[in-house]
Amino acid sequence: MRLGIISDSHGVESVIKEGIFQMGKIDLVFFAGDGIKDAENVSKELGIEMIAVSGNCDYSSVEPTEKILETGNKRILLTHGHRYDVKHRLDKLYYRAKEIEADIVIFGHTHEPQNFVERGILFFNPGSITIPRGRNPRTFGIINIEQDGRVWSEIFNLDKCMVNTR
Repeated sequence: MRLGIISDSHGVESVIKEGIFQMGKIDLVFFAGDGIKDAENVSKELGIEMIAVSGNCDYSSVEPTEKILETGNKRILLTHGHRYDVKHRLDKLYYRAKEIEADIVIFGHTHEPQNFVERGILFFNPGSITIPRGRNPRTFGIINIEQDGRVWSEIFNLDKCMVNTR
């Protein structure tokens, strides 16, 4: 299962489309908030399945701020992250992941990419696809869940790469 990961588009639908184009063949897109209307519009326009959560800037959205999903035999926590104070630390998010027995945590909010494993849990923030912080470029991510359960994850620079379709 090949998952495209996008966050923090903040009103710019065109960059979501560009990111999806650069991802190559994907099975599903996860959107980690702040631009949920962008995600909904692009999903309809391109006819692709997109699972999205609301962020702190998605004021009129009725979507929840977190979703727990099972895909590729992995439990995924999708959240924007603002309710877990991810700009300052990740301990609240880690304990939530442990509580629900998540294998993968996808979050946004910081506009800075993160991709690491902590005690068996993949923490993945694709960064912002429009407004990066911390001298980072505009980024998106891909998580691939192999049939044998192995997971690889990578963050890509929107402006510099064309992703292969491993």
